[in-house]
Amino acid sequence: MNPPASARVGRPEPIRTYVALGDSITEGMEDNSGPGGEYRGFADRLAEHLGTLTPDFRYANLGVRGRRMHHIFGEQLEKALEWKPDLVTVLAGGNDVLRPGSNLDALAEHFEWGVRQLLDAGLRVVIISGHDTGWIPVLRYYRGRIAIYSMHMRSVAERTGTEIVDLWALNALNDPRAWSEDRLHLNGTGHQVVAARIADLIGFPMGPREAWTDPWSTPPQQLPRILRRRENRRWARQHLVPWLRRRAMGRSSGDGRMARRPQLDHLYDEATRERLARDLAAQNGEDAQGSASAQAEEAPTISPSGTKGPEPRD
Repeated sequence: MNPPASARVGRPEPIRTYVALGDSITEGMEDNSGPGGEYRGFADRLAEHLGTLTPDFRYANLGVRGRRMHHIFGEQLEKALEWKPDLVTVLAGGNDVLRPGSNLDALAEHFEWGVRQLLDAGLRVVIISGHDTGWIPVLRYYRGRIAIYSMHMRSVAERTGTEIVDLWALNALNDPRAWSEDRLHLNGTGHQVVAARIADLIGFPMGPREAWTDPWSTPPQQLPRILRRRENRRWARQHLVPWLRRRAMGRSSGDGRMARRPQLDHLYDEATRERLARDLAAQNGEDAQGSASAQAEEAPTISPSGTKGPEPRD
């Protein structure tokens, strides 16, 4: 079993392989900042960062919209156990929690079973818990269920010594500017907040702490009540009603879909990997040279008698 984050000291182990397990948020839905407007998401953003630190870095994103617990801790889990990556992120259970009648206690037991499978295989795991929906009309009625399940996830993290990123605790995600128009998925800024938080947790920060604690320099704009009502009605017609209809019919927007990055493969092409390797070698050389110079300046001189003291003078 991996030790908790508090037990890790010194320079973190390099991450050469990363597998992301999950549903639409892991898939990166509504973050259209990828090449050609493709989805990107927190997992891709984290992988891009880690790939600049390790030239031979490989990555797989198995997240697919609509996937439920038995999918994530089914075929997705099997692939992660087969590949044995250095890092696995797990975001699972959100679609189950939103289904009426689902047993949250049984769901938590399944979640813990899946996490333990990964830990018993010697993998480093980061759990990603649920976010607060209190600010979203209609979805605020699920707030209690999401809170209960998130507490279950924190309990699993405590019992197993697993690292966890608690999205509920990220105040930046309570800002509408972190969410897409459908209010169900993060936008590019929201995904960047999550990626930066994970990177900070695992010891490879993506810039200053403010990147995930306070990404905006101004408070959110508050619309007049009449405009908020008009916007809420439009949102319900365009996004909420289709979502509820799929739930009622037992369908998912992910039916028949495959993962975007279903294989554990290099994130960057060979030319980019070679360039990154050169850049890292040059950077490490500069760091080593600077460290040696600093040590030479600070090191005490040794007198002929073998005791530390000032250099002999002529």
